[in-house]
Amino acid sequence: MDFITSAVGSVNWELIFQLTFVALIMIAGPVVIFLLAFNGGDL
Repeated sequence: MDFITSAVGSVNWELIFQLTFVALIMIAGPVVIFLLAFNGGDL
């Protein structure tokens, strides 16, 4: 059980959150382009 708690404690949560938000920002661009194309260019 000590191994599990030490493994969870050593996870760099800040890095995981930063990478997650960067991925969401990178995905948001093409999603907006797709929605614009789907709606015929009307926001």
